[in-house]
Amino acid sequence: MASRALLLSCINGDGASFSTSRLLSPRPRYPSMPKYPKEPSSSSSSSAAADLCGGGGDVEAPAPDAEGEKKRRAVAVFSVTGVACAACAGSVEKAVKRLPGIHDAAVDVLNNRAQVIFYPAFVSVEEIRETIEDAGFEATLIEEDIKLVCRLQIKGMTCTSCSSAVESALRAVPGVQKAAVALATEEAEIHFDSKLVKINRLVEAVEEIGYGATVITTGEDRNRIDLKIDGALDERSILMIKDSLQSLPGVDDTNIDRILHKVTISYNSDQAGPRNFIEVVESAGFRASIYPEAGGREMLRNEEIKQYYHSFLWSLVFTIPVFLISMVFMYIPGIKNVLDKKIVHMLTVGELLRWILSTPVQFVIGRRFYTGSYKALRHGSANMDVLIALGTNTAYFYSLYSIVRAAISPNFKGTDFFETSSMLISFILLGKYLEILAKGKTSEAIAKLMDLAPETATLLAYDGEGQVVNEREIDSRLIQKNDVIKVVPGGKVASDGTVIWGQSYVNESMITGESRPVAKRKGDDVIGGTVNENGVLHVRVTRVGSESALSQIVRLVESAQMAKAPVQKLADRISGYFVPLVIILASLTWLAWFLAGKFHSYPKSWIPSSTDSFQLALQFGISVMVIACPCALGLATPTAVMVGTGVGASQGVLIKGGHALEGAHKQFQSLEETKLHLLQVNCIVFDKTGTLTTGKPILVDRKILNKMNTREFFEYVGSAEVNSEHPLAKAIIQYAKNILGEEHVWPEARDFESVTGYGVKSTVRDKEVIVGSKSWMSRLGIPIPTEASEFLMEAEEKAQTGIVVLLDGEVVGVLAVSDPLKTNAREVISLLTSMKVECIMVTGDNLGTAKAIAEEVGIDSVVAEAKPENKADKVKELQMSGKTVAMVGDGINDSPALVSADVGIAIGAGTDIAIEAADIVLMKSNLEDVITAIDLSRKTFSRIRMNYVWALGYNIIGMPVAAGALFPSTRVRLPPWVAGAAMAASSVSVVCWSLLLKYYRRPKELDRLRMEQIIIN
Repeated sequence: MASRALLLSCINGDGASFSTSRLLSPRPRYPSMPKYPKEPSSSSSSSAAADLCGGGGDVEAPAPDAEGEKKRRAVAVFSVTGVACAACAGSVEKAVKRLPGIHDAAVDVLNNRAQVIFYPAFVSVEEIRETIEDAGFEATLIEEDIKLVCRLQIKGMTCTSCSSAVESALRAVPGVQKAAVALATEEAEIHFDSKLVKINRLVEAVEEIGYGATVITTGEDRNRIDLKIDGALDERSILMIKDSLQSLPGVDDTNIDRILHKVTISYNSDQAGPRNFIEVVESAGFRASIYPEAGGREMLRNEEIKQYYHSFLWSLVFTIPVFLISMVFMYIPGIKNVLDKKIVHMLTVGELLRWILSTPVQFVIGRRFYTGSYKALRHGSANMDVLIALGTNTAYFYSLYSIVRAAISPNFKGTDFFETSSMLISFILLGKYLEILAKGKTSEAIAKLMDLAPETATLLAYDGEGQVVNEREIDSRLIQKNDVIKVVPGGKVASDGTVIWGQSYVNESMITGESRPVAKRKGDDVIGGTVNENGVLHVRVTRVGSESALSQIVRLVESAQMAKAPVQKLADRISGYFVPLVIILASLTWLAWFLAGKFHSYPKSWIPSSTDSFQLALQFGISVMVIACPCALGLATPTAVMVGTGVGASQGVLIKGGHALEGAHKQFQSLEETKLHLLQVNCIVFDKTGTLTTGKPILVDRKILNKMNTREFFEYVGSAEVNSEHPLAKAIIQYAKNILGEEHVWPEARDFESVTGYGVKSTVRDKEVIVGSKSWMSRLGIPIPTEASEFLMEAEEKAQTGIVVLLDGEVVGVLAVSDPLKTNAREVISLLTSMKVECIMVTGDNLGTAKAIAEEVGIDSVVAEAKPENKADKVKELQMSGKTVAMVGDGINDSPALVSADVGIAIGAGTDIAIEAADIVLMKSNLEDVITAIDLSRKTFSRIRMNYVWALGYNIIGMPVAAGALFPSTRVRLPPWVAGAAMAASSVSVVCWSLLLKYYRRPKELDRLRMEQIIIN
C-alpha cells in the first residue's frame, strides 16, 4: 500500500520515483551496506529530494544535478547457470548484496535469471558478474535495450525560444538522455530510460511550463535485428558496412561482431527495415541474411535436460549392478558363493565390486553436487547440494572405511552402504530430470505465443495505378512498415496491420481469448499471429517487431513471470535456515540412536542382522539428511505464478506478475511487521465511460430553442466541437455531418478553449459559442429556460448525458447523448454481488445520468462529477475503511486510481497510460474477464497454498519418519536410498500440482452468459 501511495504522489509531483518504486523490494539491511553520502547542504538535499517526489520523497534520493547523476540507480539482468533451488538463489543474493552500492538483488530460480538494482558510482556490472561467478555460478549479462524513444505533439509554440524552453524542460527530467524539439512539425523526440521515467512525467514536464503535449508514440518504436554477414571481414570492410548502414535514415546504432559475423542494428521501424539493411550490405559486396536464432532460454533448458538425462543413464549403468549385487544376487546360492569369496583377509569379491562400481557414481557422475556444495559453503551459505554431498559422502566413506579395515584385519566383519550412495545419486538425478521437464512445461504459454507468428509471408508489389503486379514469399522477419501482405484462407496474419482489400472472418482466440471469429473488412485492424478463416485479405502493415501486439504480450508475460509474489518471501526466509537446521537434526538423530545403542536403551533385536548399532544410527542420520527438501518450498510459488500468468494470457487476461495475482486474492503485509492478514478483494470500483459502457456515444435527441434553423444550429455546434477529441464531441460531429453532409467545410473557430470536465468554447462568425454541461452553465451564471431544464431532466432519467449550447450567452439548444451499456454488464455486476464483492461506480458524468446508469446495471453506490484526483481519493477512502479495492478503468483520468488501488484492472481498448498504470489488462475489453481475473487468482493461490501444505507437510512428516520415530513401535524405517527417492518426488509433485492450472476453466456462470449473448445476437 505504501509503494502505491508513493507512486500516486510521484504522479502528482515530479514522478522520477515512478519506476524505481515498482522495482523489487525495500533496501536490505546488511552490515556492509554503505550509506550513500547526502548533498553537501542538508537543506538543499532535502529540497531536491522533495522536488523529486512531489514533496514527499526520501531525503536520500539523488537530486537532479551532477552529483545526483552519479548516484542514479541502474538495473542489470544476468543469466545465471546452476541455480537449482531457493538456497542457491539465496547464496547468490547474499553474495551480491554484500557489494557496496547494491540497492537490491533478486534471483528467479525457474528462469535462471538475476536482477540487480545498483548505483554505478559504487559498483560496476562486471564486478557484480564476477561476484556471482565467485559464488559458484556462471553469469552472463543480458543486454536489454532500455533506451526508448517517444514522440510528443507540442501545442502552443510560436518561435524558437518556445522550442528551446520545451527542450530544456524535457532535458531537466531525470532519466531523459536527449530531447529535440522541431518547431516546424511541432513535435518533440525524447530519448529516455524507461527504468527512471515514465511517459506521463514527460507530458507533465511540458505542461508545467505552459505548453500542451499529446503522446504520438509511446517509446517502443525502436527495433533491433541481427544480420549474418557472409565473407571475410577485415577492419576496412567492417568500417564500410557500418558507415553504409549508419547513413540510412532511422538507423540508431550499429554493432558488428567480427568473430560471429553478426551485425546488430537498432533502428526506427517508421523509417527503415531489415530489407533495406540487407540491400545496403549486399551493395557493399557481401551477402547478408537474418541471423539464425539461438533459441535463448529454451536452448539452455534443453541442454540442461540432456545433461541430467545422460547423467541419470550413466548412473544406472553402475547403480543397477550395485543394486543387484547388494539386494538380489546375495539370495542366489551359486552367485552368493562367488560374491562371498574372500580376496584379502575379510575383504570379499562382492564388497570390492560394489566399491569399484559406486566410485564413478560418487565422484564422476555426482561431481555436480560437490561443485555446488563447495561454492555454496565458500560463501557461508548452504543449499540442497550440501545435503546430498554430506549424505552420500557419509555412506560412501564409511563403506570405504569398512572394506579397508576388512582388507587389513583377519577378524573384522563389517557392512558397507555403497548401494546407498549410488542409488541416492541416481534417484536424485532422476528427480532433477523430471523436475526440469515439468518446470519447462510451466513456461509453455510463452513458447505457444511466440510460435503463433508464421515463418513466411506473401509480399505484394503494386504498380502506379494501384494494381498488384507481383507477389513473393519472404521471411516474416523481413516485413517492414507499410508493406502490403496477402493473407489466404487458413493462413496466419504475419504482422499487425489494417485491411485495405477483401473481407473475411479472423480467429483471434489465440491472442484475445475471444472464441468467436471476428468479421474483418476494409479499414479494420488485424493482429499478427491470428488465423484468417475464409476470405482473402490484403493487409497494410502498421506495426512490426517489438511494436506488435504479440511481442508486447510476450514481453508482458515474461516480465510477469520474472516478478516474485510477496508470499514467496516466507519461503525464501525459511529456505535460508533450512539446510543448517537439517544438518543439525541429522547429527542429533545419529547421536541419539548411537548413544541409545551404546547404553543398551533398546533391545538388540531391533538391530538388523547385517548391521550394528553404529551403522543403524548412521542410516537414520543419512535418511534425515537426504529426505529433507528445500527445493519444494522454493518451487511452490513461482511455478504456480508462471502457469497462472500463462493461462491468464490465453484467456485474454494479462497479469503483470505474482504481486497482481496475490493482490487480486489477498494482501500480505511486510514480514518485518509480522502481519500476515489475508484480505480478499471485497470491493471493485468501476469507471463508467468505456468500462461499463461501450465508450462510443451517439447523439440520440436534440431540442433547438428560439426557432433557430437546424442546419445553422449544428454548423455553430460542429465548428466549436470539431477541434475537440472528447468522445461526446465526436458523437456530436458525426450527427452534424449526417445533417450537413460528410464533406461539409466548417467555419473557422477562433479562440478555441477546452475546459476539462465541462466542455468547449470558441468564437464562430464573431459569435461566442459554448457547448458544455449543465453544471458549467450554473458556474457561469447562465439561466437555463424551463423547457431546456425539463429536456435535460428527462435525458438524465434515461441514462443519457445532457449538453447545453450557448450562443452569445443565450441558451439556443440542448442535446442528449447516449453511451450504450456493454453486453452483460448487469449480469456481471450481479455475479460479483453474489461473490460478496461490493461494486461502486465513480464517474465524471453528472449525478442524474450516473444514477440512471448505476440503477440499470444494479450498482447502489455512485460517485458522480469526479475528477481524476477524486477517483483516487475515493479508492483511498475505501482502503482506509478496511476494504481491499480493485479499480477497473480505461482512460488517462483513471490512471491515478488504478495506481492507488490494491489491484488496477485496465480495459485493453483503453489508453496506454491506463494500461501502464494497471496490474491486470483485459485484452477483450469484456467485463466478464474481471470475474475471470479474480477467479483465476483465487485458483492460483489455492494451488500455491496446497504446494506449501505439501512441501512443509512432507518435511514435517517425512523427517521424523526418517529419524526412526515409527521404528520402536512398528519396526518401519526408511533406508537412505528410499528417503532420497522421496525427496526427489516432492519437488516433482509440487511442479505437477502447479501444472494442473493449465486445465483451468473460467466459472460456468460466464459460459452461460456467453450462450445467452449468442442466442440474443
